[in-house]
Amino acid sequence: MSALAQSASVDRKLVPPPSSSSDHGALGRRHGARGRTPLGERLRRGYEVAVFYGLLVLFGLSSLLWSVPAALLHAVLPRRLGEPLGQLMIMAGFRYFVAAMRLTGIIQCDLSSLDALRRADPVVIAPNHPSLLDAVLVISRLPHVVCAAKSGLWDNLFLGAGVRLAGYVRNDSPAALIRQAAQRLRAGRHFLIFPEGTRSGAAPLGELKGGFALIARQAGAPVQTVFIESNSRFLGKGWPLFRRPEFPLVYRVRLGRRMAVSGDIHRFVDELHAYFQQELGRGER
Repeated sequence: MSALAQSASVDRKLVPPPSSSSDHGALGRRHGARGRTPLGERLRRGYEVAVFYGLLVLFGLSSLLWSVPAALLHAVLPRRLGEPLGQLMIMAGFRYFVAAMRLTGIIQCDLSSLDALRRADPVVIAPNHPSLLDAVLVISRLPHVVCAAKSGLWDNLFLGAGVRLAGYVRNDSPAALIRQAAQRLRAGRHFLIFPEGTRSGAAPLGELKGGFALIARQAGAPVQTVFIESNSRFLGKGWPLFRRPEFPLVYRVRLGRRMAVSGDIHRFVDELHAYFQQELGRGER
């Protein structure tokens, strides 16, 4: 998805979002499921199955409906008009989808910390990558963000036209990715890229690649670390798209340090990897 950009192979412990009356109520309803009658439990599971697959259909249809006007707009609008429009529409679509998941009760998430980036100078947004939902969650809060996108998305019937209109950057050529990402940052956009290059294959995260740091140094922009924590491995590496998880899914996204890239790139990447391990390991305790 991620638009779009790129879970751990062992189970994570539940990391609840900051407390609120609504979150505690929802979590309480889940833990109270043990006391339900068999009929009540079957009804609950039937509802969750219907909602889960219904939301997948909703995401696909919404993406397909936007792809036609996006393709036409990409052909006729200049980039200075088309790209901001495309970025705004992707944010709006993802926000609508996250809102639908929250409304049905299958997801609880705290994404509020990302709102601070709306007013920030351009940064390289560098989150860990436990799930295909990561890009959806991050982009749903930010109207002016460009993403590193797998080349296969460019020809995707559902997402390709929207990705091209928004000015996302293909990641099939490292040199071109670094150059074009730096251009987007200089033009005032945030750039979202997952430093692991793929979904996490080890706990709490896999090896980091150096491309994100090269982009930041070339653009003269800092790296903004972002931590994504969840109670589920849903849509992580090896998780089939249509496999239903246990609900509700709980996600918390929080901002970490903002770091300037200087000195040796390999040393910077190693230090950032240690920082991610420290912060994500803290969340698991």
